[in-house]
Amino acid sequence: MTGVPGAGKTLAGLNIGASRQKYEEEEHAVFLSGNGPLVSVLREALARDDNEYNGTLLSEARRKSSVFIQNIHHFRDAAIRDKRAPIEKVVIFDEAQRAWNKKETERFMKERGVELKESEPHFLISVMDRHEDWACIVCLIGGGQEIHKGEAGLSEWFESIDKFKEWEVHLSNRIIDSKYLKLNSLDEVELNCKYSFTEKLHLSTSIRSFRSENLSDFVRSLLNIEVDRSKEIYEELKYKYPIYLTRNLNMAKRFLKESSRGNERYGIVGSSDARRLKAEGLNVKVGIEVEHWFLSGKDDVRSSFYMEDIATEFDIQGLELDWVCVAWGGDFRYTDAGWEYKNFKGTRWQNINQEHQRLYKKNSYRVLLTRARQGMVIYVPEGNREDHTRDPEYYDGTYNYLRSIGMEELREEYFEKLRRREKKICIPDDLLKGKEEIMKYPD
Repeated sequence: MTGVPGAGKTLAGLNIGASRQKYEEEEHAVFLSGNGPLVSVLREALARDDNEYNGTLLSEARRKSSVFIQNIHHFRDAAIRDKRAPIEKVVIFDEAQRAWNKKETERFMKERGVELKESEPHFLISVMDRHEDWACIVCLIGGGQEIHKGEAGLSEWFESIDKFKEWEVHLSNRIIDSKYLKLNSLDEVELNCKYSFTEKLHLSTSIRSFRSENLSDFVRSLLNIEVDRSKEIYEELKYKYPIYLTRNLNMAKRFLKESSRGNERYGIVGSSDARRLKAEGLNVKVGIEVEHWFLSGKDDVRSSFYMEDIATEFDIQGLELDWVCVAWGGDFRYTDAGWEYKNFKGTRWQNINQEHQRLYKKNSYRVLLTRARQGMVIYVPEGNREDHTRDPEYYDGTYNYLRSIGMEELREEYFEKLRRREKKICIPDDLLKGKEEIMKYPD
């Protein structure tokens, strides 16, 4: 199953898993993910709901949710220890394109004293292939989401599937798009198994940003430096889904606080390599407690509401907030020659030259820019000429590029509009009789 960012792939997977929990028929389902923060947040959210609405003890509720939602590493370790067919007949693998290739899987398992010379896709299929009657693997696929070394993309899945001839393969009709398969056509894969295309396996509309179906297209064009297209989409987008730009962090925090209503959640996100944001009071190397950052209320200093802890692409991939501040670091800079890709090592910035590492960097910002349901503000620091690691030119090019595509700078007028929108003016009936009187109330 493919889908644009925020289309509800994870929700679809959870619904499939929940509907296939038929214990009396010895049919079990498990939701797998290599995304540790996502697993932690989903488990805790389900457990808290079970506790609140069903009266289940929180300890028991957490045990139940940990069985249904598992980290792929734990599932793999259990399958290595026990050579029998697993109890689960249905496996849903979230962000399947991020599964590890053979090299990364072998390296990781070797560090744990286990020899495994298979990629994650090959091993998972081989485990489910132990069933003598039937089994089903549902792969949820996102485009442009690979953000870490060893993440194989879809090519590894097709190479693995081809070794299991008895399996039927049902593919999204959009699987051959460049953002998913990164090949010209499926013919390059040379699948020898039975496969078919199904249009319904593609989720084309974002439900994350319910105010904007165009957000993912806007972010793609922005990152691909398609200036005219970015301008066009932004003009359509800004009235339904506010996106502002600022160089003042306090102004960005104010945007989050005053834009949100009721229990709408807000927080600050940034690249894991934007290490010099530390000078701005945003330290990406200090890990967050994800369950509390995403789920706890405004009275908890660990929650996103306090805006003291910053979530990185690894913390927030697959998750979302209502309102987001994206803190743009010096690791991904716009220049006249295009994007520059940097890592901070020791006391200085270093170039990223490997193409796959550059892709991970761009995808990190793709993730960060698609986390908000209702709107976002992008904070680009001013920099400091007295600090060679934060030279203003590292940030000015990015700021000017975002302005060039029409992105509006956050100003006091925005907050004035919010205040006016909150006003509810009631005009007595007798005043409505005279036009002159009505004109005294222009709001």
